[in-house]
Amino acid sequence: MAEWPTQAADAIDRVVASVREKAVVPAQRAGRFVVFGIFITFVGATALLLLGIAVFRLLAALLPVWAAWLLLGGLLIVAGALCWRWRAPKELRG
Repeated sequence: MAEWPTQAADAIDRVVASVREKAVVPAQRAGRFVVFGIFITFVGATALLLLGIAVFRLLAALLPVWAAWLLLGGLLIVAGALCWRWRAPKELRG
């Protein structure tokens, strides 16, 4: 009769551990993924913006300002045209 409380406590512990493994752990992983994904996105966007500013300032120091605008604008137009071309699978492009 003395084993019954121990068995009940072990059963409750197993159920709680099982529920935690199936519900809490995946939710924690998803939450971490969302938080770190947002953080990395903002850090990456900021770094890309600062890199673009630095490239423009370097070009403006080496070339006349109108030439820096022309070169950087041309590169961005080419990049945009490539992205526009790759927006759909090859089968749908025609």
